Amino acid sequence: MSSEPAIAAARVPRHLAVIMDGNGRWAERRRRPRVIGHRAGARAVNVCIDFCLEQGIEALTLFAFSSENWGRPEEEVGALMKLFLGALEREVDELDRRGVRVRFIGERERFAEAIRKQMASAEDRTRANTRLHLTVAASYGGRWDIAQAARSLAEDVAAGRLAAEDIDEYALGARTCLAELPPPDLFIRTGGETRISNFLLWQLAYTELWFTDLLWPELDAATLQRAMDDYAGRQRRFGLTGAQVAPAPDRLPATKETSE
Repeated sequence: MSSEPAIAAARVPRHLAVIMDGNGRWAERRRRPRVIGHRAGARAVNVCIDFCLEQGIEALTLFAFSSENWGRPEEEVGALMKLFLGALEREVDELDRRGVRVRFIGERERFAEAIRKQMASAEDRTRANTRLHLTVAASYGGRWDIAQAARSLAEDVAAGRLAAEDIDEYALGARTCLAELPPPDLFIRTGGETRISNFLLWQLAYTELWFTDLLWPELDAATLQRAMDDYAGRQRRFGLTGAQVAPAPDRLPATKETSE
């Protein structure tokens, strides 16, 4: 029996994580206000969701607003919040119809009450959907994520519910955001920067990284496909040797090795 379908499936990431960078620069290059770039970026989100649904990708995590972004000019933050609220009100019906489950991670209490209510409503409305798990990281930071996980464990130890010696990487990982999902297989960042910017620091330990100079509003399916093709040609070793993880010669030609 041929194993090609299983091999093909292994070449498609189960979980895609994305930093959507370049909205402001896209607008500035056109001599437009930065908020126009953020509006254009919202359209690119739909391109990404469509692609994941078509490719059978199970989970998509988008970095929408970092903990540090609160320090941006008040006018820009206010415009972002207005866009965010509008997108929540506008898109949830269509996402629900297409079988997308929506979830938010981050310091939710920093948002206005109206936005928090819309977040909760979107989560409740789409909770039973399984076709795509869409996670929006908003007011999120990777260091915050690890710190809140450690705090949760410390509280259990203090209350006698957990022994300190039982804390290991699995116990900590179970308290981080996205613990119920597989770790991201592929990370994409647009905008030309080559760093992960405090995004999913715990979860990206063995994720394949892919960067592009393309600005986020310029995203199209062809760009995403290039990232998928590059991912499919990598050999994911997770600390092992290439020989240990190489497929049998009669199943698949040798693939390009990563530099782990």
